[in-house]
Amino acid sequence: MIHVTIYQNENSECVGFRTEGHAGYSEKGSDVVCAAASMLVINTINAIERYAKDPCSVINNDEVGLIAYYLVNGYPSADAGLLLNTMILGLVNMADDDNYTEYIDLTFEEV
Repeated sequence: MIHVTIYQNENSECVGFRTEGHAGYSEKGSDVVCAAASMLVINTINAIERYAKDPCSVINNDEVGLIAYYLVNGYPSADAGLLLNTMILGLVNMADDDNYTEYIDLTFEEV
């Protein structure tokens, strides 16, 4: 199962996230759930780096399926906030879909 934790500041703005695990939906290389979640997360990180330029910290470990992303200042720019909210929308839709509920777990934490 993919565990995703979304970290929010006191204004309910996303200031980071942590994904860990593998979906286990299918064999490695053909797991569409893992691929979809990974694409949402990696594209968001790349888009923030290219378009918003908010300073961040990124940690990853492919073996355990870990990606940890944190905004350095704890407050997203308008562009980064929009990109993060778009990623969250995609992950929420996946987690709420009856076909994928057992493969992705999504939680929100205030930091």
